[in-house]
Amino acid sequence: MPVMRMVLGLLAGAVLLAAISARADEAVIDRWYDALLKADRAVLAELLTDDARISLDDLDIVQTKAEFLESMDEWENAVAGGTIRHRLEKEEDGVSTVMVCYDFPNNRMLMQETFAVSDGRITASSQAEVADNCDAY
Repeated sequence: MPVMRMVLGLLAGAVLLAAISARADEAVIDRWYDALLKADRAVLAELLTDDARISLDDLDIVQTKAEFLESMDEWENAVAGGTIRHRLEKEEDGVSTVMVCYDFPNNRMLMQETFAVSDGRITASSQAEVADNCDAY
């Protein structure tokens, strides 16, 4: 019986650690969208690992951290006056899938984005358009 209790205790501990990790990843993703809306280069740089890759699937572009941060000047103009709503859809094997509504003054689109997070930082992200409106959000 003591062995069974130890096994159950280890399993419970593993489940608790997974839940804590998922919440930590969700906090990273929340910070990401907050910084993205503000085009806050410092926070975005802090959230990305040095070797992070950002894949814009619809455009067939993969950006390095430096390239992504360089694009913030153009992004800042595009996002001015807009909102970003996001919802975590699932968390599996260290990858979080998020549905995102980008609601800009002259454009709305629904995106599916994924994030690989390790030690509180984003190692990879991808995004693909789901719809040219946010009706399904």
